Amino acid sequence: MQIFNTHSHLQDKDDNQIKQTIETCKDYNVSNLCLIGYDCASSKRAIEVARQYENVYAACGLQPEEVSSFDGNFDNFIKLFDDPKCICIGEIGLDYYYGKESKNYQLECFERQLQIACNYKKPIEIHCREAFEDTYNLLNKYHKQLDGIILHCYSGSEQMMQRFIKLGAYISISGVVTFKNAKEIKEVVKSCPLDRLLVETDDPYLTPVPYRGKENNPAYVYYVVKEIAAIKGLSEQEVAKITYENAKKVFHLC
Repeated sequence: MQIFNTHSHLQDKDDNQIKQTIETCKDYNVSNLCLIGYDCASSKRAIEVARQYENVYAACGLQPEEVSSFDGNFDNFIKLFDDPKCICIGEIGLDYYYGKESKNYQLECFERQLQIACNYKKPIEIHCREAFEDTYNLLNKYHKQLDGIILHCYSGSEQMMQRFIKLGAYISISGVVTFKNAKEIKEVVKSCPLDRLLVETDDPYLTPVPYRGKENNPAYVYYVVKEIAAIKGLSEQEVAKITYENAKKVFHLC
């Protein structure tokens, strides 16, 4: 069994912690990781770490919560997008929960990154929190020119999911699906086509049951696979295989 964790922030740890964590991942059958940047420094660090490990990759981008300190110059990001270890542009998107006051600048930065992404054969990872309609509208505008769309840590409705899937998007599921009262995301998983599902941790956040309340670990994506299997009535091996193949496909690693 191999599991592809499509969204981790492991690059924020020091080198020894990273090495130990990757060893732990092997114990949980987590064979591949994509380390996600949220600003220029974290994106550079993701590439630096990815270069040290065969099955570890990087995504580079400006997350909406970071736009308030951004000078508007994407040239440094564009240099990172050309690196062979950068397999994705992200995380990019909109967040109206934490950043309503920067809404207009968020929209400007998100659209600019979508325009840049149209020139690359790389998917995008979307951060969307309480901004689903605006996110959908921009993706609808550019989806035919983009080479893959991932809705990271999806938290929207089943109806909204269906709209994103019509644009060709993948739906990435985090540890939230293991929470007892997370009824909406369980419904999303139940109705999401298998060929559109991905799994992630978004560590160090959103730790799944049975470790909820502690710091998350990229190895714990195993528990996301386990919960999806229970919801879908499939084996863990089947879910791991399907989501692994989906990740390889969207990241152009096949």
